Amino acid sequence: MAMAADAVVLITNVRHYVGPAAVARLAADGARVVCHDASFADPDGRAAWTRAHPDVTAAAAQEPAALVAETVSLHGRLDAVVSNDEFEAIRAPLESAQLEDLWAGLDAMVVRPFALAQAAVPQLKRQGGGRILLITSAAPLRGIPNYSMYATARGAANALALTLARELAPHGITVNAVAPNYVENPTYFPPELLANADAMAKMLRHVPLGRLGKPEEVAALIAFFCLGDCAFVTGHVVPVAGGWA
Repeated sequence: MAMAADAVVLITNVRHYVGPAAVARLAADGARVVCHDASFADPDGRAAWTRAHPDVTAAAAQEPAALVAETVSLHGRLDAVVSNDEFEAIRAPLESAQLEDLWAGLDAMVVRPFALAQAAVPQLKRQGGGRILLITSAAPLRGIPNYSMYATARGAANALALTLARELAPHGITVNAVAPNYVENPTYFPPELLANADAMAKMLRHVPLGRLGKPEEVAALIAFFCLGDCAFVTGHVVPVAGGWA
């Protein structure tokens, strides 16, 4: 079944990765969207975001448990959680990779979504169900040479989604992952790269559809998993990669 039109959706790191497009789509589809971002620790940052996005709420809390509690305090419930985790894709051959970079990537792309799901699940169980969506990457589905740290962390997050789906299904909670790659966004495709015609031509040779994806295309799938008629869909890692994966 589809979620109610005014379902409450919590999304993290909204200034990054596919966050802005996801928020716009969820709000347009009628969701009550609660946004998290590290910049919201500054009241001016929250105020600026809210002015630019009047249909959503910028939450002050940063820790997962407090963020869930603030969301429920604001709206009385929580229906869907989107863990929009971003971290630099560090290019490093195995011999030169720094372990501290691997630890930092695991924290950002595995530990944080784990903690968010852990904080949200008691509330979702009390309500009789809900939806958890991890925004990961298609990178580990094929592997990318010299990006082993990034692919390892994203692969762990994909495994987390599959495992939690089986664990939480008896409680009516679905868990899925949307796994983009070659999607235009400032986190992984800065303007200087997009402006480099030779680099882009070389890159796009790997994409069967011959172009970068749009954040709005990922956002449409995010909205489907959060709000759509898909309560029987769980335990999937769905690549959004133009045929690359």
